[in-house]
Amino acid sequence: MKFKLITAATLGAGLLSAAEAPERLGAAANSLKEVMGIPDKSIPQDLLTRAQCIVIVPGLKKAAFIVGAKYGRGFASCRRPGGVGWSAPGSVRVEGGSFGFQIGGAATDVFMLVMNRKGMDRLLSTKFTLGADASVAAGPVGRSTQAETDAALTAEILTWSRERGLFAGVSLSGATLREDGDWNAELYGKKITNRDIIVKNTVKPPKEAGSLMTELNRYSSRK
Repeated sequence: MKFKLITAATLGAGLLSAAEAPERLGAAANSLKEVMGIPDKSIPQDLLTRAQCIVIVPGLKKAAFIVGAKYGRGFASCRRPGGVGWSAPGSVRVEGGSFGFQIGGAATDVFMLVMNRKGMDRLLSTKFTLGADASVAAGPVGRSTQAETDAALTAEILTWSRERGLFAGVSLSGATLREDGDWNAELYGKKITNRDIIVKNTVKPPKEAGSLMTELNRYSSRK
């Protein structure tokens, strides 16, 4: 067991450092575009419209041989004041958590909608745990208005995953989210926090974030 723990930690560290931040911005944009292009089975448009923030983690990894060996890096963006447009992306890490029954060893795209200000404050903290520090629920899929309303009222954060072409709501209870200072420094050329990026708007989105910003505005703009 000790060997497995060491192996999992080593594997996780290697995978987390394998892809550079600019490349992953493009992967996040593609993941959102592909999911929203699934007819009648995407993230409900109404929920995207009402969400305060979105988190996209493309290619989150899972290792079947050890509980909790799940890890990924992605990006968070929140609505600008007045609900017009989206902030520059801040970098996040996701670690651990329960995904229910899934095929071990596969990569999963993870999407999270933060539905209220309280959830947004959690997201912008240094680190928090889904299901403990913030209420989390599996997000509904499709166009069920009642499902959208119930989900939006009962959880701060709604979560979905896509694995091998299958898209569904999942509860990522126990997963921890924390800001990724290394990737922020890589993207913005200096040490900067997600709160500075997302709330204080002290920086412009890097050019590599262009496709992600386009997709965010395409699928979740407020009218």
